[in-house]
Amino acid sequence: MNNIYPIFDTILSQADKETLLKQKGKVIWMVGLSGSGKSTLARAAENSLHQQGKVTMLLDGDNLRTGVNNNLGFSQEDRRENIRRAAEVAKLFSQCGIITICSLISPTESIRQMAKEIIGDNYFEVFIHCPLEVCEQRDVKGLYAKARRGEIKDFTGISSPFEEPQQPNLKVSTHQQSIEDSHQLLVSKILETTSY
Repeated sequence: MNNIYPIFDTILSQADKETLLKQKGKVIWMVGLSGSGKSTLARAAENSLHQQGKVTMLLDGDNLRTGVNNNLGFSQEDRRENIRRAAEVAKLFSQCGIITICSLISPTESIRQMAKEIIGDNYFEVFIHCPLEVCEQRDVKGLYAKARRGEIKDFTGISSPFEEPQQPNLKVSTHQQSIEDSHQLLVSKILETTSY
């Protein structure tokens, strides 16, 4: 580490970049069980924001695990490292004034707290709430069935814990309202928190 020379005092600030983009950089950290609707809502929100002239970046478990995190498995240590790296990447995007939407299960309070500490004031947590039994009924990717058969180890909600966020900035209950209503609520809150 002796050959690292920080340049933070010589680079453009987040405020400079937000002025150019006419939006506030924010990390919209979407958490919830597999099948809760995180990815669907994240993609829909990104499209809506783009149509409104907003600059966005979408990071989700699948695209991160095929690139930045392709050397990680699903042990507790690897899950923590997956979130740590995602938070560091998201932080960089938000510091550029970009609205960064992260769709990640983020199963425990300690993992989410770590992400929040890395990202700082730009962190905005959204809990995509949906009971396990509803997520299992949806089972879009067939993962719950495999986990119940023991074919997937450490699967969140089945053989690995999921702790519901106690104080998210926003809670969206996808089992109680339509995807369209959930989408409208999410986008309006993102616009509210990123308006310049």
